[in-house]
Amino acid sequence: MSVAHKDLHSKLTLGGLLVSLGIIYGDIGTSPLYVMKAILGNHIINAEIVLGGISCVFWTLTLQTTIKYVLITLSADNHGEGGIFALYALVKKTKIRWLIVPAIIGGSALLADGIITPPISVSSAVEGVRTYYPEINTIPIVIGILLILFTIQQFGTKLVGKFFAPMMLIWFTMLAVLGGIQIFNHTEVLQAINPYYAYKLLSIHPDGFFVLGFVFLCTTGAEALYSDMGHCGRKNIRISWIFVKIALILNYFGQGAYLIHHEGETLASLGGKNGNPFYLIMADWFQPIGIVIATLAAVIASQALISGSFTLINEAMRLNFWPKAKIKYPTELKGQLYIPSINWLLFFGCVGIVLHFEESSNMEHAYGLAIILCMIMTTLLLNFYLIMKRVKWFLYVPLITIYLVIEFSFLAANITKFSEGGYVTLCIAIVLISIMTIWYLAKKINKAYTKIVKIEDYKKVLVELSADLTIPKYATHLVYMTNAGRVDEIEEKVMYSILQKRPKRADIYWFVHVNILSEPYKTEYKVTEILKDDLYRVDFNLGFREPTKINLMFREVLKDMVKNGEVDITSRYESLNKNNILGDFKFVLSEKFLSNDSDLLWHEKLVMNTYFFIKKLSLSEERAFGLDSSSVKIEKFPLVLHAPENIGLTRIK
Repeated sequence: MSVAHKDLHSKLTLGGLLVSLGIIYGDIGTSPLYVMKAILGNHIINAEIVLGGISCVFWTLTLQTTIKYVLITLSADNHGEGGIFALYALVKKTKIRWLIVPAIIGGSALLADGIITPPISVSSAVEGVRTYYPEINTIPIVIGILLILFTIQQFGTKLVGKFFAPMMLIWFTMLAVLGGIQIFNHTEVLQAINPYYAYKLLSIHPDGFFVLGFVFLCTTGAEALYSDMGHCGRKNIRISWIFVKIALILNYFGQGAYLIHHEGETLASLGGKNGNPFYLIMADWFQPIGIVIATLAAVIASQALISGSFTLINEAMRLNFWPKAKIKYPTELKGQLYIPSINWLLFFGCVGIVLHFEESSNMEHAYGLAIILCMIMTTLLLNFYLIMKRVKWFLYVPLITIYLVIEFSFLAANITKFSEGGYVTLCIAIVLISIMTIWYLAKKINKAYTKIVKIEDYKKVLVELSADLTIPKYATHLVYMTNAGRVDEIEEKVMYSILQKRPKRADIYWFVHVNILSEPYKTEYKVTEILKDDLYRVDFNLGFREPTKINLMFREVLKDMVKNGEVDITSRYESLNKNNILGDFKFVLSEKFLSNDSDLLWHEKLVMNTYFFIKKLSLSEERAFGLDSSSVKIEKFPLVLHAPENIGLTRIK
């Protein structure tokens, strides 16, 4: 780990703790808005269910969030960065190929969860208005808030971020005070700390096990917490979590204390259409203030997941799981990015969820099913990370087994939500899994059918071509982007383009290769002189979170080389050379299309046709590499898969 990342994770600052509150805990922090309401539903309040439910919440936050994520998983950082793709980039080193499966499933499930978190958080908060206006239609208000939230993404969250931390500090303090007042009046609720109440609910009560599906909602943000580690540092998260967990538990226990003392009633009889224990524990005079604070906290919770989705898609693109999309960098802040296509896809997904489910109570049925899949996948990858770190088997085997049992229990309890709305997030996850799988498989097929040749075999002809005045000059500097990993090799199609597809004479040929590293932040380059004054290769080693701005980077490389006297980039045209005019640069990119000569199996046909269809909709190669389109030439090459060796023609006289 670099010094900067060591500092980030070992430094404990007041600013870091505040930023953690603003960025990390949005999803977990707003769970008291809907968890107890979901556990009770429309049933008559029963002290056993209330105590059992709170006991389950307490032990879920302790075992799942505190021990698994805050203590164990946060240790699995990839040069300071967290999240399921960062974890996959680490365990990829084990060379176990099937680990890509949990990575793709987990990443897709986390993205699917990102489409339902903003609607459920904002709806739960806004529905508090029904205390005063019971018949108000909250749907337009929720959509309006979501529209504002998604519109401001393009400006970056730096300015809004300054407002986030103090707001979340007020939110968690409010949670603690509201809960503390109720507990002070009814201390008997504290007996729910005893895990026996959780056991009693799960094993004895007829519907007890299915309550787990709603209990799980209290820990859904744990995965996002791991993804956002790079922004705040491990130590700041661990220390701030102590305050956050105390505030959450006080509020849950406070809601429980209130409910026990209203045994035999229903939430509807206590609070009408908006019978939410979160608002019921507030004094009447405080409710309007509570609704405003809750709505702002819900918006911040949504913001955390939207930012996390951008980071996740950016990593997926770098790992070849996702089509190239336009990325903007709205601020100078490291890791701060904005992907317009994903932003508006998420927005329309969120609006669709709001219009489909209408009420937050209906969304609770769909929430949690996708994210539990993500947690199971993280546990599987974590198992291989612990093996890689040479942790003793008698330590990691029981640990991973316990978490798989807990998470599969949550999955079994959440399966009942499938027909009640869970199918929505699962369908979204399946679409995302399909896109990632097709993109990855197509890239593999592409690579397998790319013929690589030795540059050594072409040195002589390149020197002669460069000096052949009978061929019109194509450019002073001709630059080819290459995927060949070795410096002494090049794709056959590049040589075909230079020598046969209209021979291209240039004074200097450049081969540029971009190597995406399994660590997040690194910008290095290496220059290899293959033929003095004729052929050079530049290798860029970029972290998987770094922007790919080849135009700017290549210019910087040239500046360094000119300064060191390694290359002369002035024009070779006599009149221009005399006047010290810089030579022209031409980039050549090859775009493949599926040849009609390909003889494909049905699944290959499905993968490749879908891949080329998605490719048409995604960002073009030159824009993805950050190249100036005026200096780029796109050449189309047929991709021939399984070409028939013998057509069987017969010559006749």
